[in-house]
Amino acid sequence: MSTSNSDGFGFCRDCLVIQQAMNGRCGSCGSPRLLRHAELYDLSLAHIDCDAFYAAVEKRDDPTLRDKPVIIGGGKRGVVSTACYIARINGVRSAMPMFKALQACPEAVVIRPDMKKYSSVGRELRDMMRALTPLVEPISIDEAFLDLAGTQRLHGEPAALVLARFSNRIETELGISASVGLSYCKFLAKVASDFQKPRGFAVIGRREALEFLGTKPVSLIWGVGKAFNATLERDGIRLIGQLQTMEETELMRRYGTMGQRLFRLSRGLDTRQVHSRSAAKSVSSETTFNSDLSSLDDLVPVLRSLSEKVSARMKKSEIAGQTVVLKLKTQDFKLRTRNRQLPDPTQLADKIFQTGVELLRKETDGTKYRLIGIGVSDLCNTERADPPEFIDSQSTKRAVAEGAIDSLRRKFGDQAIETGYTFTKGHRARPQRDLEG
Repeated sequence: MSTSNSDGFGFCRDCLVIQQAMNGRCGSCGSPRLLRHAELYDLSLAHIDCDAFYAAVEKRDDPTLRDKPVIIGGGKRGVVSTACYIARINGVRSAMPMFKALQACPEAVVIRPDMKKYSSVGRELRDMMRALTPLVEPISIDEAFLDLAGTQRLHGEPAALVLARFSNRIETELGISASVGLSYCKFLAKVASDFQKPRGFAVIGRREALEFLGTKPVSLIWGVGKAFNATLERDGIRLIGQLQTMEETELMRRYGTMGQRLFRLSRGLDTRQVHSRSAAKSVSSETTFNSDLSSLDDLVPVLRSLSEKVSARMKKSEIAGQTVVLKLKTQDFKLRTRNRQLPDPTQLADKIFQTGVELLRKETDGTKYRLIGIGVSDLCNTERADPPEFIDSQSTKRAVAEGAIDSLRRKFGDQAIETGYTFTKGHRARPQRDLEG
């Protein structure tokens, strides 16, 4: 992996002047941000990832926050959505419980997430990416893979220069920064984008891939989480270089299909293509409570509200799903997920809710919960969704009533009408995030 000091022509990331002699600073503008690599102009697959996106947007909109540690999250009982780099230096990490984050960095400014604003900036970013190439595969609101192969004639310059120019545009036009990873495959492009954050631009070429990976921990491989990393460590495997000495059959015998992934990615072999559209795998909504809840009476109204939210998003996207998934997090942060497959796909709030309640009843055993979520997976189009119920006539009547409620809400707003579940109990929880992926 290289960002400078390698053979071949390079350029300055600030003024974009191509130059051969690189002695620490750009000969044209004096910038130290020089990029040079032997394969720099041969690579075209990139991963672009914004730097501390939510926090960067907030700092852009409020310049007084520029030199302060900023945490984006949901109050003392929530978790950290993201943190700026100043806060990270003090030990704050994404997904950390808020109380721990404030212990690590008590002077931090905490801001509740403004997803509407972040989504707007994310759409601007996505439109800018699609102006570079039609092959843009979004991974999240602020990151995506781009394949610029074959676009040199369009842009009049190689992909590396196009990407450097683009990262500068993000700063000047959106007021935030991003890091770029450039390689020949998705795996290494993603790895490269993490190496020089913030405002990074790293390159990993084919000729150096094996040597580069050999000294890295196995946790660098996509899919190796904490539990699997612990398994590999118990087996004496800590470095990717150790995997490079092992046969594929041996790795598969030990670790199943994950063994095949270990074999291929440890050698920099990744044939996945960049796809411009990535279909959602699930739609869900969840909320973290202000105080722990344990009784069915308290949890059911929240579940109903979340079910309606999931249903509304599915109806808007004209999709349905066949598996309902209930998510619960206990007061000691242990996660419980329960799911049930339906006879037919659905997009109805009532079916999602009724199935969720059946799953929830078995979990209301006195355990206190800090979070509840409901979702639908196994997504499809609406062609087979919600056929008439000839046996359960009440279900059909509820479906008709839900259609009438939807019509009223489209005409008069989401709060125009509420069900008995949500109205009688009021709002006991704050919706934290919606998920689709």
